[in-house]
Amino acid sequence: MKRHPNYHDDLIKDLKNRKTAIGYLNAALRQGDKEAFLLGLKDGAEAWGGLSKLARAAHMPRISLYRMLSENGNPEMESLGNVLKVLGFRLSITEGRELLAA
Repeated sequence: MKRHPNYHDDLIKDLKNRKTAIGYLNAALRQGDKEAFLLGLKDGAEAWGGLSKLARAAHMPRISLYRMLSENGNPEMESLGNVLKVLGFRLSITEGRELLAA
């Protein structure tokens, strides 16, 4: 019997491609769902060597990284920026729809 691929394993394999990972994280940001974005970062970290490796590279305790990327995570900008930097990413502001009249 042919074994069906595991969705998570396929996702991790796909996220090893940087352009795919960027699209994945941007899609999570567009949803406006903090949990989806943090899960995206966690998946990306897994694809690029795991959370333990990321924690060492970011000079932070592994348990802090796990908490930061959990469903209830609430990372500070400095911590988030440090993790993104280690992964080779950065947040940026782009033009969107204006909500306030000038």
